[in-house]
Amino acid sequence: MREYYKKYLNEDHSFDKKTMIGIFCLMIVIAGFFGFLYEFIFYYFNGGMKQFFWRGGNFLPWINIYATGAILIYLLTYKLRKNPLKVFLIGFVLCGVLEYFSGLGMYVIGNGLRCWDYNNEILNFGNIDGFVCLRSVSFFGISGLLLIYGIVPMLFNLASKMNKKKFLIISITLFSIIFIDEIYNLLIARIFSLPRASDVYKSIGIHYVSFK
Repeated sequence: MREYYKKYLNEDHSFDKKTMIGIFCLMIVIAGFFGFLYEFIFYYFNGGMKQFFWRGGNFLPWINIYATGAILIYLLTYKLRKNPLKVFLIGFVLCGVLEYFSGLGMYVIGNGLRCWDYNNEILNFGNIDGFVCLRSVSFFGISGLLLIYGIVPMLFNLASKMNKKKFLIISITLFSIIFIDEIYNLLIARIFSLPRASDVYKSIGIHYVSFK
């Protein structure tokens, strides 16, 4: 494993396009689940450790902005993987910008809609308009390190050892399940006035975070 990791740092991958699509599919699934897990745990503590809160707008435990950030971090830092400081700083700045403008965009387009608000949260030093704070961007920077030095080499190793057909079937199937869930809740349920994940979960007593 040490030799494989050394090779990962010193040699660019040689995967074909289909295999890279499979790798990206798994990266998206893992990053979105990682983000959900982080927020699930954080909001438990933020709420006084009295109850857990479901985060994200899907039926499955997955949050899209973390997947988006992971793909952007990979694209901008893979070539810089020999320099952890640069990887951290790019993740720190890039995801901070992504988070701020995503939050601001939803707020403007959604007439005051907030999916997060650092004004009402613990550890919110450096808070800017409730959309971004020092804790969040620091976490993103650290997560970028985890992605580039943990998740990506693991996925590369998996792709190199598994049968290509099986690897693609598994990765694309997992991604497709997440994608269908996302499209349903983001578009289909809105267009046809169908129950969204949040409606269903609230109806059975699952808690969501409320922002004022």
